[in-house]
Amino acid sequence: MAAEIHPRPQTRKPVLLSKIEGFQDVVNTAVIIPKEDGVISVSQDRTIRVWLKRDSGQYWPSVFHTMPVACSCMSFNPETRRISVGLENGTVSVSHQVGVTVVLFVLEMEWVLSTGQDKSFTWHCSESGQQLGIYRTTAWVSGLQFDVETRHAFVGDHSGQVTILKLEQDNCSLVTTFKGHTGNVTALCWDPVQRVLFSGSSDHSIIMWDIGGRKGTAIELQGHNDKVQGLCYAPHTRQLISCGSDGGIVIWNMDVTRQETPEWLDSDSCQKCEQPFFWNFKQMWDSKKIGLRQHHCRKCGQAVCGKCSSKRSTIPLMGFEFEVRVCDSCHGSITDEERAPTATFHDSKHSIIHMQYEPTRGWLLTSGTDKIIKLWDMTPVVS
Repeated sequence: MAAEIHPRPQTRKPVLLSKIEGFQDVVNTAVIIPKEDGVISVSQDRTIRVWLKRDSGQYWPSVFHTMPVACSCMSFNPETRRISVGLENGTVSVSHQVGVTVVLFVLEMEWVLSTGQDKSFTWHCSESGQQLGIYRTTAWVSGLQFDVETRHAFVGDHSGQVTILKLEQDNCSLVTTFKGHTGNVTALCWDPVQRVLFSGSSDHSIIMWDIGGRKGTAIELQGHNDKVQGLCYAPHTRQLISCGSDGGIVIWNMDVTRQETPEWLDSDSCQKCEQPFFWNFKQMWDSKKIGLRQHHCRKCGQAVCGKCSSKRSTIPLMGFEFEVRVCDSCHGSITDEERAPTATFHDSKHSIIHMQYEPTRGWLLTSGTDKIIKLWDMTPVVS
């Protein structure tokens, strides 16, 4: 359970401050206590623990409470110092039929918002415990954010879509639905100032939905090799922090003019050399040529064959920080300046399942499948 203290290196990368160990099972959620040297954690081992830093520099569980069943999620409000905990049997002081996936406490309205594996989103009065409203979703909900000013709830689910709901005291209305991910939504992050929603997915991608300024513009970000597990946004520096199961901590510069990825075009033949694709039987018969496999250029969206798209390139302004397929003509048009990265990549050395950013001190908390919580000083890279 001891914390390991590491000296600050001179390179610009996150600095590992401490490791908190001693859990019997995976930590599902943990938060840094603002203005204090403390961490609150909830775990699969049924425990809620408050870890406080001692004079020795080690974190020890000063408060230890065991719940009836495993803790699946948590929301901590630093103003009221209230903790709302979701359990795998479906309760949060309120109930779902099966496991609670996300819980949020909204102080301004005294609401507790929660989602569950029973495909429902509910909001309750935190003072009376009375259920105020419920919305049935089409799939298991795995992400939740809330805008206090407009009372909009953003609900991400396992079908890969994000539903926007307008909440009233005892009912809600459907505003719109965003569809862009090919995997389930794993993380949501809302910036109420720029009115931008970020969604992460098991398809390894992040999508930035510009709701306020550009009327639904969707920008794709590709920088993880496994599912995205956490997102947070630093508005003062316009940087997005993402963490994934691949152990990566990625810092995205959002203060650049990014471009939407083009939609993939449909065609029966290569739009460069006009060779037929393998399903185009008529053209194959007429030209006496074997059909080719269809690919798409990530820059222009055209349908091309492998010969006409033999090169790879990064396209950071389109969100492609890794090399992707581009047609030969687009490859020649991309300049070295356009290939300049807009993100930095850092290895946490554990498979991350949860993250939380504390902007006051610039600290990042990550918990992993290794049953360890790590605290990072992000000021060298988020500044």
